Order: sequence, then C-alpha cells, then structure tokens
Amino acid sequence: MLARKGLLPDGFLLTRLAEDATHPNRFRSKSQRARFITKTGSCNVAHKNIREQGRFLQDVFTTMVDLKWQHSLLIFTSAFLCSWMLFAMVWWLLAFAHGDLEPREHNDIGHVPCVTAIHSFTSAFLFSIEVQVTIGFGGRMVTEECPLAITVLIIQNILGLIINAVMLGCVFMKTAQANRRAETLIFSRNAVIAPRNGRPTFMFRVGDLRKSMIISATIQLQVIRRTVTAEGEVIPVCQLDVQVENPLRSNGIFLVSPLIVSHTIDRSSPLYDISAQSLNTEDLEIIAILEGVVETTGITMQARTSYTPEEIRWGRRFVSIMTEEEGRYCVDYSKFGNTVPVRMPALSARELDVTRGVQEGAPSEGQPQGWGLVRAGRGGYRRGGRTCDGSAATPRPWYAPAEKEEEKGTPAQKKGHKKMVKLEEIGREIRQESIEEMSD
Repeated sequence: MLARKGLLPDGFLLTRLAEDATHPNRFRSKSQRARFITKTGSCNVAHKNIREQGRFLQDVFTTMVDLKWQHSLLIFTSAFLCSWMLFAMVWWLLAFAHGDLEPREHNDIGHVPCVTAIHSFTSAFLFSIEVQVTIGFGGRMVTEECPLAITVLIIQNILGLIINAVMLGCVFMKTAQANRRAETLIFSRNAVIAPRNGRPTFMFRVGDLRKSMIISATIQLQVIRRTVTAEGEVIPVCQLDVQVENPLRSNGIFLVSPLIVSHTIDRSSPLYDISAQSLNTEDLEIIAILEGVVETTGITMQARTSYTPEEIRWGRRFVSIMTEEEGRYCVDYSKFGNTVPVRMPALSARELDVTRGVQEGAPSEGQPQGWGLVRAGRGGYRRGGRTCDGSAATPRPWYAPAEKEEEKGTPAQKKGHKKMVKLEEIGREIRQESIEEMSD
C-alpha cells in the first residue's frame, strides 16, 4: 500500500532490504536492472548536470504546479509574509516622514496624519494586513492628506490580488491534475503469456474503479530494451511500438468494465524470440499507457505502468471476474489479478512457427493457427505442416489447405499411383482415405 501511494519506493521496502541482507546473490540481478517506469506510473529518470536552470523560471506557473505541496505552501506563505512586511515598512516610513510618529496630545486637532492610528511599526504591520486582505476593522484608514499614501494603497491592493490569483490557480491545478484521476485506474500486478486463438499472446488487465467513464480511451504498448545497430551503435533505451489486438485496427477501448488488453506475438512482434527459458534473462520492459478524457472535468489524463520479465507469467491466463446477477453485470475486483495455469509449450513464437513449418515469407493472414497434432498419411503424425514419420515432404504453412497432387507423367506412370486427400485434425470423425486410380 505504501509503495502504491508513492510513500515508499518498491526497491526500498523493509522486507526487500531484509531479503537482500540475507540473500545477497539472489537479488543481485534484479537490483542492477533499472526500471524506466515504476508500477505507480512515475518516470524513473534522474536529470543531472542541467546548466540552464533559468529556463524553469521562464515558466514560473508550471514550475510551481510541479512542486510538492510542502514546497508550494512554503512559497505562498513566504510571499504573503514578505508582501505584508514590505508594505508595513512603506507605511511606517510614510508616517515617519509626515511626522505622525511624534507624540502629541489628544486635544491637538491641527495635525492630520496620512494614516490614522499608526504609532509604531507594529501598528503599520497590522494596517498592511488589513489593506491587503481587505479586512477593514475601522480603527486605521488612509486620509486625503497624503497623495503618496493613496498610491501605495492602490499598489498593495493590486499586488495582493495577483498573489491570491496565482495561489488559487496553483491550488486548483494541483488538485485537478490528471494523475489524480489515474489513481482509480488499476492495472494487473503481473502480465501473462498464454495461447489465444492458437497464437501466443501477451495479456494484462486494466480496470476503472469509478462509475464516471474515460471518454475516448486509448491504450498503447511500448517495449523498452537495449539494442545494438548494424553499425555497432549501442542504444540503451530503444522504444518500440507494440500493436494492440483490436478488431477495429485501432487502440481505442471502451473501459466500462475491466478489460484484458492483448498483443498477439507474431513475426512483427518484439517478443517473437522470447521463450519460457529466456524470459527471465531478457533485458526489456513493456510499458502500458492509457490515455483519455475525464468525463466529469474534461481534463486529459494518462495512466502508466510497466512490466519487467519478472512480472510476466508464462503459461497462465486471467480468471473471469464478471458475472450476470439480477439483470446486470457485476465485477468481482477481489479476483482482478488472479491467474490460472494453462497448457502451453515453452517454445518461443519463432520456434513454434519453425516446428509447424511456417515459412519466413508466408503471409501472416489466413485461418487461425492451432496447437493440435495433424494426421499425416498412414501411421504418421505431423505438427503443423511437417510429418513426424520421417517423410521428406515439402514444408508449407500448416494452416494452408492440403491440395491434391498434380497428375504428371504418362498414363502408364499413373497406374498404381495413390492420391492423398485433404488432411484432417485428430478428433474429427472424417476418416482419411486413399483412392487408387484404375487404368483403362
């Protein structure tokens, strides 16, 4: 809970420190691996050696909004106190220059002061507070004796309004920031890789705890990994876009209930070469970014999270958390991150395609690919398009329909030739036959 609210980072929890002390070698690889985006969505990037610090002062309002609450309150309090003290000194100097601080008898009505009832710096400070916050107790007031005093009164009122406007604007922007709405958008703690429609698929779950919806919500996936170019250039942080599985060919989602966001691992996927054994040794990070417009305020918000290889579960899928009760759908958030194991090979998507006989230049579109064995001839079985009985058949994609062999040669060569019909999967009741052509 403390790590979720940002009070304590994940890497500095007491339990983690105790485990590191007792098992130093066990967590050495995890502690050395830097995280680009934390689980709470904040960027784990430290900016150092910035020489042009004056650029932040050119946008003072944004700088003050980005500050922490304690720093903002300290600045506001200091601004009020400094303005009160400054104008208190001005009022005291006006009274001193006009001779209002000199002791006089009460029946002396010939002297008219610039500001009534100012006898010391304390009384001048109280009058400064009354002017700026427009309290007006009635004991002190400006007279028409000193035009300079009237000018100072106008300047202090304008400056007080500016300080109040800046303070209220900063407080409103800090309370209405988009990351506040993101606190009620939750992501599953772990992601999974499981078969879906015959293909290995990367999946995670996202949900919204509020009843107010996120308008025009879009989800985006990026893979952060260290890459090396053909020229030998090392790119420590390379961002690769990942296509989200959506029948509409877009990243838009309708987040009225928790959804499972999926990405099919195919030849164009950055996860194409990852297997169950190599997953824990991969140096990558998958970032999920959810953007949309808050329905109640109209402010654009963004929620982020990331998944490291240690947080990706191979061969598991999420359980169903939605049921229909009394004519409406109910969501059980207690099972939001629960997963169950499923049968899945430990091979990577590339190795699965090679096993099935999918050629590199074959188009990715077509019939959905499956995981079952396919009967191949008499006594033989093949996985994908290759037979397992040692026959040297020409490999082709397993999902391509089997065609009849072309008839070649003379009629004498066709005699006794056996023709194989379309291959069928195991479990179907259609039997495989061989038809022997009869010669004339």
